[in-house]
Amino acid sequence: MSHQQDYRGNENGGQRIDASNWLPITASRNAKWYYSAFHNVTAVVGAGILGLPYAMSQTGWFSGSVVLVLSWLITFYSFWQLVEMHEMVPGKRFDRYPELGQHCFGPKLGYWVVMPQQLAVQVATGIVYGVTGGKSLKKCFELIWPAWGDYRTTYFILFFVCLQFVISQAPNFNSLKGVSLLAAIMSIGYAAIAFFASTIQGVHHREGVSYGVRSPTVSGQVFDFLNGCGTIAFAFAGHSVSLEIQATIPSTPEKPSKYAMWKGVVVAYVVVAVCYGTVSVAGYWAYGKHVEDDVLISLMRPAWLIALANFMVFVHVIGSYQVFTMPVFDQIEQYLVEERGLAPGRPLRIICRSIYVAAIGFVSISVPFFGGLLGLFGGLFFASTSYFMPCIMWLVTHKPKKMSFHWTASWISIVLGFLLAFLSPIGGAYTIIVAFKTYSFFS
Repeated sequence: MSHQQDYRGNENGGQRIDASNWLPITASRNAKWYYSAFHNVTAVVGAGILGLPYAMSQTGWFSGSVVLVLSWLITFYSFWQLVEMHEMVPGKRFDRYPELGQHCFGPKLGYWVVMPQQLAVQVATGIVYGVTGGKSLKKCFELIWPAWGDYRTTYFILFFVCLQFVISQAPNFNSLKGVSLLAAIMSIGYAAIAFFASTIQGVHHREGVSYGVRSPTVSGQVFDFLNGCGTIAFAFAGHSVSLEIQATIPSTPEKPSKYAMWKGVVVAYVVVAVCYGTVSVAGYWAYGKHVEDDVLISLMRPAWLIALANFMVFVHVIGSYQVFTMPVFDQIEQYLVEERGLAPGRPLRIICRSIYVAAIGFVSISVPFFGGLLGLFGGLFFASTSYFMPCIMWLVTHKPKKMSFHWTASWISIVLGFLLAFLSPIGGAYTIIVAFKTYSFFS
């Protein structure tokens, strides 16, 4: 493949390369609307769904249901805002989240406001998915070959990381469409298994199941509630890659990319509503306040079905990891090529992507606190990019009339999102501290 490069003088007097036709996000713009659907299903219906019954056990039936429904409504609305803002300036596309931030808040402030938040979401997702992939694969082997249960979780996470070294060499976002489609199918598959298996076991084996919240103390209940809210926030993470997904869709003045993108988002959010509602309710109903932070761990019979579900999770997070990591690769490669003047090509990708995957893998191996990580990262990073940052951008750029629908909806989302971002990390940190007391590194 040949790449036309535009050399422009940068502010330091050097030469800057325009590598847009080589970078992972903008190299290929021939995606179909259904690519958007399964990319978004892969991004949104992720490992966070396995923690929803646990979140319900921390928040209770009523509060958990309210938080889950509000999160779906708010993030569905903010997703629409991002899709609309992708091409709100005629003849220009905001292919990356930081580029939209620069338009809204200025070249320097916008970049440094948005880029760290988006990067934090994608790094956090990579860490959690490394933990999830390793634990799910271990559980699968334990059920099929019990002798494998003696092996450390570290080895299974390491195997997941080794696979990512290979898959991470996919050149651009569109080249992941097959991986993403498979991941989307797997996510629907293990959600269905979690629902049906929980329901069946709940019908036949509910003796001694109690509800309410997990902690017996008031302080513990408060921390648990905050962590549960963060876990639910983590389950709505697709916004951090939405502009990058839309960037792969072709666009013309007669047929802007937003139509195809929104069709895919609607399909994805219908899947989200069905999967999240059924898994969270069935899992909590079947196991009550003693449900595990990964609901599949609570499922015990039949062994082959639970093993299949865990394998589906493993396959899913392989693809979902890539969907969230590709924008990180894009940022790294854009900086190295356009700012540092390095030659674009396979050697650059092999080196920089391998270093990143190795670093994320090391952190995953070191601190596999699944439940606490969901709560901590969900509130600390995900609330901003999914709940209130799109609304702030909408208010800044469109300036809706005070008390109008979009003004009111945006402010409600901003207030609730800020509360989530401020409070839920406290619960996640508490959960990790409690787990840390009985944890040894690289176990």
